[in-house]
Amino acid sequence: MKKAYLFIFGLLLFGNTEILAQVNLIQNVSARKTVLLDGVWDSQVDVVGVGSLARFGLIQDRKPTKFTYNGDNPRNTELVEQDMDVAEKINVPGDWNTQKEKLFLYEGNLWYRKKFAVIPQANKRYFLYFGAVNYEATVYLNGIKLGQHKGGFTPFQFEITKELKSGENKLLVNANNTRGEDNIPTKIADWWNYGGITRSVYLIEEPETFIADYFIQLEKGKLSEIKGWVKMSGSQKAQAVNVEIPELGLKQSVQTDTTGYAVINFSSKKIQHWTPQTPKLYDVTISSANDNVKDKIGFRTIETRGTEILLNGKPIFLKGAAIHEEAPFRTGRCYSEGDARTLLTWAKELGSNYIRLAHYPHNEVMTRMADEMGLLVWSEVPIYWNVKFEKPEVYANAENQLLENISRDKNRASIILWSVANETNESEPRLQFLKKLLEKTKSIDPTRLTTAALLPKEGKGEFSLDDPLGEFVDVMGCNEYIGWYTLPAELASSIKWTSKYQKPLIISEFGAEAVAGLHGKPDEIWTEEYQNRIFENQVKMLNNISFLQGTSVWVLMDFRSPLRLLPIKQDFFNRKGIVSEKGIKKMAFYTLKTWYETK
Repeated sequence: MKKAYLFIFGLLLFGNTEILAQVNLIQNVSARKTVLLDGVWDSQVDVVGVGSLARFGLIQDRKPTKFTYNGDNPRNTELVEQDMDVAEKINVPGDWNTQKEKLFLYEGNLWYRKKFAVIPQANKRYFLYFGAVNYEATVYLNGIKLGQHKGGFTPFQFEITKELKSGENKLLVNANNTRGEDNIPTKIADWWNYGGITRSVYLIEEPETFIADYFIQLEKGKLSEIKGWVKMSGSQKAQAVNVEIPELGLKQSVQTDTTGYAVINFSSKKIQHWTPQTPKLYDVTISSANDNVKDKIGFRTIETRGTEILLNGKPIFLKGAAIHEEAPFRTGRCYSEGDARTLLTWAKELGSNYIRLAHYPHNEVMTRMADEMGLLVWSEVPIYWNVKFEKPEVYANAENQLLENISRDKNRASIILWSVANETNESEPRLQFLKKLLEKTKSIDPTRLTTAALLPKEGKGEFSLDDPLGEFVDVMGCNEYIGWYTLPAELASSIKWTSKYQKPLIISEFGAEAVAGLHGKPDEIWTEEYQNRIFENQVKMLNNISFLQGTSVWVLMDFRSPLRLLPIKQDFFNRKGIVSEKGIKKMAFYTLKTWYETK
């Protein structure tokens, strides 16, 4: 871990380029002095976007007037076309689709308003931090436009030190989840396009100069060397900063330079390494003259050796499940600790030591809980189907989402894989686009592995992996649905798998749909028996792939999807879950659990 790449990462996070304007994220928001702005907000559906026009008064939160006449006497009469004071209420965080039945299928603009009182303190700085808004957010405070953000699954923030008033403040957010061909993801995706402010909103108070960011992990391939960096923000960037890991007896004082940056170096042979069996987290404290931040960080290495994946220098087989950010029992977008714990507990009951968070960055609650529960994580950005790879503005959007994802979660021991794509068709523009993203990922975080979910080439009795992108990832992912979309299930065990690359393979998706509780013969589609027959044949095949180092079943739990239209059987649900959205474990759950016990 050299200063060069660390300095580059600092520039990416704190530079002034327009593309990366949002990637100046404050690290570890939950450890800061904050006011949580969650709760009941005012809301107004705006189908055609009239509220964005200042003349309607919504942005300024005023009601325009017109003159009427009673005889010769003019008088003022309010012309009310938008009035947030009498608007409907909505909960934040949460999607609008499952909160209001009339908005279940709605895609478009919805305005949110929150009034909050605060008395700003002298020599303090204030920020608004949004965990996520799907898809495009435009934010105003006290009638002043703070800015916009694109991307429905990554955090963003605005400094509001100058805009914040003493007393009542009015925060206005326009959330627009309209799908678009140039978006990331694009117009078609196999998950529900939940709209709104889907994660928590914080008002953050910081000293004038504060510890804005840090990166503390084991150096790649070195089990006793902790390295990283710290970054200050404010007018007094050059100052002493202390970093402590009390349980290891480690303390270091570093001097930041004029950009606020300093390298951190520790060495200790006493480190208990983070593993799924013993997910050890250390209290880490970073302090400066006027600021103090605490975090819980685990230390582990992740590498490859030929076709093996090495955790802390030892081979590991990744036994896992893919998970969508769909709330168990109630459905809708996940956001709470309870949601995360339920899903991750089911994964642990399956025998998992690993999860794939598909197909976008999940809530920070999920990755922090994975740290605590001992689950390795594949984390990805929603580069998925029909991306306009030839457009520079699409690449800029994708890179920004990738950087926001890495910025937020770079200190999480659980995350071992950064994924840049899922099921993208081969082409030269696609190869250059994703190759560039992989190079960017490595330049800012060389401590982790890179991957992408690829598609195999099907031949006579053979599946081969020769996607040109395979040359540039550390670990190959591959989605296959033998028995469901292609070939009879019974042929799986006879299929020969080959690869052009001497690299580890994760079967990142496999599975079939079944309605929980629907039983019949093994050849009756939609029954649990049909799904289970496919799983029984899958595990026979998986045992024969010599370079296979992990699997993530598709999918842990049934989830809503607009592509799944079949009445009675699907009803807008992808039924490939091995657990239903009501928590019912299907037969395939136990078949896979039994196989995982052998690995």
